[in-house]
Amino acid sequence: MSTVVQGFTKSLAMTVLSEIGDKTFFAAAILAMRHPRRLVLSGCLGALIVMTILSVLVGLAAPNLLSRKWSHHITTLLFFGFGLWSLWDAFKQDGDDDEFAEVEAKLDADLKANAGATKKSSKDDDDLKKQKRLFLLQFFSPIFLKAFSITFFGEWGDKSQLATIGLAADENPLGVVLGGILGQALCTTAAVLGGKSLASQISEKIVALSGGVLFIVFGIQSFLSTVEA
Repeated sequence: MSTVVQGFTKSLAMTVLSEIGDKTFFAAAILAMRHPRRLVLSGCLGALIVMTILSVLVGLAAPNLLSRKWSHHITTLLFFGFGLWSLWDAFKQDGDDDEFAEVEAKLDADLKANAGATKKSSKDDDDLKKQKRLFLLQFFSPIFLKAFSITFFGEWGDKSQLATIGLAADENPLGVVLGGILGQALCTTAAVLGGKSLASQISEKIVALSGGVLFIVFGIQSFLSTVEA
């Protein structure tokens, strides 16, 4: 089992490079342009924290289902696989705005589907209502739930979630949780505060290349630790 610092460092680096330019990153940026940032940030970040903790718990349980040796081998293969996957995504990338436009189009479609319910309320009315709501009602507002659900289901089965499971099976789980949560907080806060201006300046190709190289480095390190053992 590695140290907390090692698990924290690996998890932080992996999370930042996996989440910047991800679909959920763009979704947070778009939602923040249309709704109160505080609710969007709390919804997106809440979903990512829950997902990180669940992933680490699954990774922590893996050695109990398989031997530590086999879970280590699987983690090594996952790192190499995700590294090659990220590099492939980078090389086939046509443009930096494609994914942002795709996410924006999906959210626009959802908005039109619910237009009948949202047309009647104006921004001033929403602000007035928010002042009268109790804390719990405001916290679990439709905007919060929308941000939470879009982020949670967008991350489910994503390579960053699977990589977190693999990392937790091989590294210190507390370090992985802390690094993952900090990385998610940094990326989500940047998306919400930066909005489209920040999202449009991010090169998805460079991020994918960096993430691919990082995964492969983790894979080599994991393989070397197996050889040394």
